[in-house]
Amino acid sequence: MAEPTRLLLLRHGQTALSVERRYSGHGDPVLTELGRAQAAAAAERLAEQGGVDVIVSSPLARARATAQAVADAIGLGVEVHDGLIETDFGAWEGLTFREAAERDPELHSRWLGHDDVAPPGGESFAQVGQRLAQTRSDLVDRYRGRRVLAVSHVTPIKSLLREALGVGPELLFRLHLDLASLSIAEYFPDGGSVVKLVNDTGHLPAVPQRLS
Repeated sequence: MAEPTRLLLLRHGQTALSVERRYSGHGDPVLTELGRAQAAAAAERLAEQGGVDVIVSSPLARARATAQAVADAIGLGVEVHDGLIETDFGAWEGLTFREAAERDPELHSRWLGHDDVAPPGGESFAQVGQRLAQTRSDLVDRYRGRRVLAVSHVTPIKSLLREALGVGPELLFRLHLDLASLSIAEYFPDGGSVVKLVNDTGHLPAVPQRLS
């Protein structure tokens, strides 16, 4: 019956590594021209619909630039929360899927289906989930009953949605989140949570989809 704390989860816009479909974790590529346009489109949408009290961002440049675009549009500052950073992909940072699979075939195969397996020198999805559970707790405690825009990355957002839904690690491997997509989860004082929106890209220009 009490007002929930709402987390609006915005994935950052496109980078050069996104274009080449390379693992992009703690590396710090900047937004491409399209990425900046995606951030601007998200900012326009959020400014028009209102409903944001606080903006927090991953410390990485691609997320901070996306967050700043929204902040400029709605007149708020950006707070950085290190817990929103992307997965550390270790030795696979900057590699394509194929390159990582060729480098570590057995490990890469196990990593694709088990959240407790980590890349060489990197972070497992289970570790990311633990980090994001603490991050969510921090944000909900700090901004109780408010509407918080959290600008982050694909795995942290999936981890937050997974926790809010109370489902297993399969979601991490089966849910797709587009660049600059918006998802929403709400957290209630009694510990309950609901997911209101997943991977909404209605603010982005339409891109023709290949059917083959």
